[in-house]
Amino acid sequence: MAAGTHLSPQFSVLEGGYSNDSTTSMEDENSETQESLKQMNAAKPPRHLSVMRHCTSSARLSSVAELELDIGNICLTSPPEVKSGFLPVFRSGSCSEIGPKQYMEDEHLCIDNLVEHLGASVDFPSPGAFYGVFDGHGGSDAAAFIRKNILRYIVEDTHFPSSVPKAVRSAFLKADLAFADACSLDSSSGTTALTALMSGRTMLIANVGDCRAVLGKRGRAVELSKDHKPNCTSERLRIEKLGGIVFDGYLNGQLSVARALGDWHMKGPKGSTCPLSAEPELHESLLTEEDEFLIMGCDGLWDVMSSQCAVTITRKELMLHNDPERCSKELVREALKRNTCDNLTVVVVCFSPDPPPKIEIPKTRVRRSISLEGLNFLKGVLDSNE
Repeated sequence: MAAGTHLSPQFSVLEGGYSNDSTTSMEDENSETQESLKQMNAAKPPRHLSVMRHCTSSARLSSVAELELDIGNICLTSPPEVKSGFLPVFRSGSCSEIGPKQYMEDEHLCIDNLVEHLGASVDFPSPGAFYGVFDGHGGSDAAAFIRKNILRYIVEDTHFPSSVPKAVRSAFLKADLAFADACSLDSSSGTTALTALMSGRTMLIANVGDCRAVLGKRGRAVELSKDHKPNCTSERLRIEKLGGIVFDGYLNGQLSVARALGDWHMKGPKGSTCPLSAEPELHESLLTEEDEFLIMGCDGLWDVMSSQCAVTITRKELMLHNDPERCSKELVREALKRNTCDNLTVVVVCFSPDPPPKIEIPKTRVRRSISLEGLNFLKGVLDSNE
């Protein structure tokens, strides 16, 4: 029975027609219905199924039909189409703090105009941008080296720019090997790496480790990378298949991430298979007008804040002042307030020169009501609790 449907003794539906019934006929109907329901409960087909009657008023039937039509329109209404001519405008802000740790091991990189940065020597579509967050451990050498060289390895790869995903994957592996050969650096230090390469409307996220990229999509958080923790099922299976173990959440009892660049004291000779991988996971997507901003942060942020919380804070701040740098500082401040135990680095990238629009929830014509039986039931419950 639909909520709000009014039962009236004036009319009864009988095989498609309406007729005036007396109180006696109503009682007969009830007895027949009860008998049919008993048979249904006994797993037998009810007798006289065609003469089971349902009482309602014709006026209420029309209002219920209207209600169902309204609900149907709400469910079937599709969102407005995104304009195919959308072209993002990249602008970014960043914030990095040492937090409660003794040393700062994070690095980051923000290039809003990649075409201008690379110069005329590289053929790359406009607009283009490049961003990176590198969370070092065991010293800052690995993070600093990768920050300085990763873009160069991408651009110089033979697959660039014809196949950017292949170029990025190859660049991560080359950078890892090159760091091992850098004699003046401590090759036992390591780093996670999260990069975002923008080419027109195409965004390619590459991730090694537990930094995270989160897209703000009209107020909704969309995670574009996966945290490579040793306890993650897919990572644990990969580690164990290659002869490693996960002990107390640590790879081989030493490292809290399942993938990293550097850490050559754990990788062994070059070319050998190793549970600690430097291969990035990639995520490629096409930006639309609904995609408002990107948050890139190290685990110092995500250890104390959910992806949705970060998107909500960022969107609120952008609506106030439209400054991505102030947004990144606010996220860092909030993470420190929540007692994060790590260094903090946050990059916020906006895709439009304008602040996010206010989200308006359209009012519906659907009225919610409660039936008389439901109201009486609630009254009974309340009376019994007194």
